[in-house]
Amino acid sequence: MKSLAVSVPFPVIAKTLSGLEDALASELQELGINAELLHRAVRFTGSNEDLYRANYCSRLAIRFLKFITSFEVVKQEDLYDQVKAIGWEEFITENQSFAIDAVINQSAFTNTLFVAQKAKDAIADRFRTIYGIRPSVDLEHPDLRINIHLQKQQCTISLDSSGHSLHKRGYRKRTWEAPISEVLAAGLIRLSGWDQQTPLYDPMCGSGTIPMEAALLASATPAGYFRQEFGFMKWRDFDATIWERVKGEANSLIKPVTVPIRGSDTARQAIHAAKINIRKTHLGPDVQIQVANFHATKPPFENGLMVMNPPYDERIQLDDGIAFYRSLGDTLKHLYSGWEAWIISSDLKALKFFGLKPSRKIPLFNGPLECRFVKFDLYTGAKEEDRRPKDEGRGTRDEGRETSNPLKGE
Repeated sequence: MKSLAVSVPFPVIAKTLSGLEDALASELQELGINAELLHRAVRFTGSNEDLYRANYCSRLAIRFLKFITSFEVVKQEDLYDQVKAIGWEEFITENQSFAIDAVINQSAFTNTLFVAQKAKDAIADRFRTIYGIRPSVDLEHPDLRINIHLQKQQCTISLDSSGHSLHKRGYRKRTWEAPISEVLAAGLIRLSGWDQQTPLYDPMCGSGTIPMEAALLASATPAGYFRQEFGFMKWRDFDATIWERVKGEANSLIKPVTVPIRGSDTARQAIHAAKINIRKTHLGPDVQIQVANFHATKPPFENGLMVMNPPYDERIQLDDGIAFYRSLGDTLKHLYSGWEAWIISSDLKALKFFGLKPSRKIPLFNGPLECRFVKFDLYTGAKEEDRRPKDEGRGTRDEGRETSNPLKGE
């Protein structure tokens, strides 16, 4: 068995969404952490300070796992024996609680609940042998969350330093139908290359996640600023002095938002939820949200960057997806000349009916849904035929009317 003591430095796996690995590695580089790319993850070696900073500041990670040990599992008894052999008393006391998350990939084990139960029994039996009592299991708020990853015959044991998924920023108190993940929203903004000087607009903002993530970025507010706790705060080696220094350094960089950020939606309930979320933060004056019809409202700015997550059939049923996407393209062409528009969708067929030629297509996943994040450059005065796809059936690769405007001048 390969084992690693609790001393620093130690390996860390940062989990993210498929398609955001490069962006996450780049973000961590900005935090002074060099990371290696994996599938839906990156890996780095760091200290507790690095781990605290990454959890508090990363917008693109789902969780950070601290490596403890790895071993081979040929038969079921191997899992129990190897887990029991780990010195769990270094990480938790008999009076604390724990939980186990199991992930299986191409393993002889087929049931994650069985794996978690087997590991739980091993940990409980070790504590009974040493202390005569065992820690309790708490699936919601454990003192120690343990991650078990089985890849074929290789088993990796890690400690989840994040606790609840890092997409749970702490500012979203209300949601609307099919809300986009905060991590994905931040990833879309990062992939768009937003310079934080160009006005940003989400015309189908739902409960306001994309505008809020834009405001967090523009104000340099750490992604974890509104969270009450992280998993590492309950660890036996938690260093409160280092944690307070990490927070203080990050919070000292918070600044006023100087770029206009707007959001709109036709659903009044969604806008109501968005306004409640925004009011509970210090960013309320910086993000302006309005009930408005994208197809019947002038743009809020002469030009800007649009990041949009329109509804699509797998998440919100549309009567006619193709007609819906065709109308989006028509509105962009007629009202948004001079803009740059980024749109994510899993309806890959309907995306071909925009009537606009994308300048870039980035494969992403929204949960289990395969998506494309598509960029349209809406050139002022561009010829209509220059903006139409030359071959709507070709595979992807990475590459209106005037009315009153309730958004203008807010």
